[in-house]
Amino acid sequence: MIVGLGSDLCSIERIAASLERWGTRFEERVFTEIERAKAARRPHTRAGTYAKRFAAKEAIGTGFRAGVFMKDIGVINAPSGAPTLALAGGAAARLAALTPPGHRVAIHLTLTDDHPWAQAFVILEALR
Repeated sequence: MIVGLGSDLCSIERIAASLERWGTRFEERVFTEIERAKAARRPHTRAGTYAKRFAAKEAIGTGFRAGVFMKDIGVINAPSGAPTLALAGGAAARLAALTPPGHRVAIHLTLTDDHPWAQAFVILEALR
């Protein structure tokens, strides 16, 4: 059963401006170590790499209050190479609260970009 569905569209240029203005302070506040390493390997598309991940953090729909922080939500790759999300801290607690008793949640994520936009779609599927 679907317990969450979200999408977000993010301006790559807005992320590029934040990187230019705030530099590593912005990166360390918003992105996980894994996300920063991925972006570092893509210097020509760094802002787009970050924008897709920013969109994914927004699309999951946990909100950013009650102890949920951007760094609690990280885009990782499953063994198959498909992107998915790893949640920690307040984001993991919020997902647990959304999960029906006796179920676990599978997170489905798709990312895309076409300058100047990056987009993410997230589906939270409760499984027995």
